[in-house]
Amino acid sequence: MLRKLQPLFPYLRRYRRGFFWGGVSVVLSNLIWIFFPQVIRIAIDDLNHGVTEKKIWLYAGLLVAVSLAKGVFLFLTRWIIIGLSRDIEFDLRNDLFLQLEKQSTAYYQQHRTGDIMARMTNDLNAVRMLLGPAIMYSANTLLFSIGALYFLLRISPFLTLVALVPLPLASVLVQTMGRKIHERFERIQAMYSDISAQAQENFSGARLVRAFAQEEAQIAAFEKSNQEYIRRGLRLVQLMGMLWPTLEFILGLALAITLLVGGHEVLSHRISVGDFVAFNTYMLMLTWPVIALGWVVNLVQRGTASIVRIDELLKAKPTIDDRDADRSIPQDAKLRGEIEFRNLSFSYEGENGRPIQILRDISLKIPAGSSLALVGPTGSGKTTLVNLMARIYDAEPGSIFIDGRPIREYPLEVLRANIGFVPQETFLFSETIRENIAFGVSHATEEEVLRAAEIAHIRKEFEEFHRGFETMIGERGVTLSGGQKQRSSLARAILRNPAILILDDALASVDTYTEERILEELQRVMEGRTTILISHRISTVRHADQIAVLIHGRIAELGTHEQLLARNGHYASLFQKQLLEEELAVTR
Repeated sequence: MLRKLQPLFPYLRRYRRGFFWGGVSVVLSNLIWIFFPQVIRIAIDDLNHGVTEKKIWLYAGLLVAVSLAKGVFLFLTRWIIIGLSRDIEFDLRNDLFLQLEKQSTAYYQQHRTGDIMARMTNDLNAVRMLLGPAIMYSANTLLFSIGALYFLLRISPFLTLVALVPLPLASVLVQTMGRKIHERFERIQAMYSDISAQAQENFSGARLVRAFAQEEAQIAAFEKSNQEYIRRGLRLVQLMGMLWPTLEFILGLALAITLLVGGHEVLSHRISVGDFVAFNTYMLMLTWPVIALGWVVNLVQRGTASIVRIDELLKAKPTIDDRDADRSIPQDAKLRGEIEFRNLSFSYEGENGRPIQILRDISLKIPAGSSLALVGPTGSGKTTLVNLMARIYDAEPGSIFIDGRPIREYPLEVLRANIGFVPQETFLFSETIRENIAFGVSHATEEEVLRAAEIAHIRKEFEEFHRGFETMIGERGVTLSGGQKQRSSLARAILRNPAILILDDALASVDTYTEERILEELQRVMEGRTTILISHRISTVRHADQIAVLIHGRIAELGTHEQLLARNGHYASLFQKQLLEEELAVTR
């Protein structure tokens, strides 16, 4: 048990002072409550010798005082311990988010978003219940049971022994059922992750589902998964439904034995009526702790199962980190933008564990302030090459240099702050247009945002919206067209004013007329900064200082537009093909 709780020890130590005062409140609450039956015992025995108004007011006042004092410390117990569980949940959630923010792209390719979200919500809630109610009720049950047992033995060791005979059955029941609850809850959480992932994928791909008329099929698949989740949940409920009534039956059996044997003890004058009433009061007061024991077992089993799942996230080490970074480089350092690839080769790990070669022996130098265009067939490694520059993936040490230094020497924050990246797959947040364009540039002025939008040839369109740049664009920019999303992403990269600007097929979703207008504006933006363009259109790359043609992960051709046409190779063939397509489009 302690081994499973080990991941939480740092958080428990952080709040040890709070738990100490929570423990003091638990002790005082139970210590006061334990004397409640004793007041009843004394009152009954005293009133048997004569009833007076003074005695009635005295004992009634004592009972009210004990109840009031118990209520005060019970409030403090709940306020402190439940509050601490919320604080730890807060810290855990922040640490989990921080940990997930550090993970590389490959991590999210291997772990489904729905599964991660299930651990961040359902599992985290189970851990909070373990650290709050489970700890509180466990402590209450333990302390009150020990105190009650002490007074029960003082009243009558024989009657106590007889009354507690059924309780070992409760211990065996809790242990057996607890193990099964743990196993079933783990399966339920795994199924919850599957359902969350399925729902998330359907919501994100809602357009695709509708386009292929797969609504009914997806609803049926989700219903099937939901039915399985319900089936597993009901099996857990069956266990819980058996556990609590069985515990209550055992406690009821103990009370019945107490009444039979205890009544005989009173008649035999071995215990007083007050002792008998106090004994039965203690047994009745033990009802909730015994019942709570079953609930606590459920919480503990759920919590420990969830700790394992959360600990997997906390222990996940980022594959890309700053271990080799030069800490003397200031965070606001501005790079010149000279890029060099030296014998760069790169492989992805395939599903069977075998490497899949993507790039082979790439050697290339891009002077600071110049432009490079990458062209080539799909799958030739163009996007992988620029991803390696930004350390989205990690290349072999000593194969990529910026300003003459290996990129691993730059802190990630410095490296990526100097790169403006427009990826193939545009991602926009569920915020306003202005906030999306200004993402990552907290000090951006309204004028700078508008200028970036103008360069991306999107300002006029956004200003025609009812709320202009304050328009909420929905999840992933669902209210915008593909071209509008790409140009918004382009404006976001331009606003960063980076030393290195990477455009990964950034104009694929815009028409050729709009592309020409954007490229005209970009010519001024590209001056003085290193620019890398990836495109399948010759019109996009023809004015670049260098054009590299990638074929099967190798640089097959390198030169200017005119030089590559003169070689009459793959680039010239692609150029002629696109010219023919344009001519055919005009004649239609």
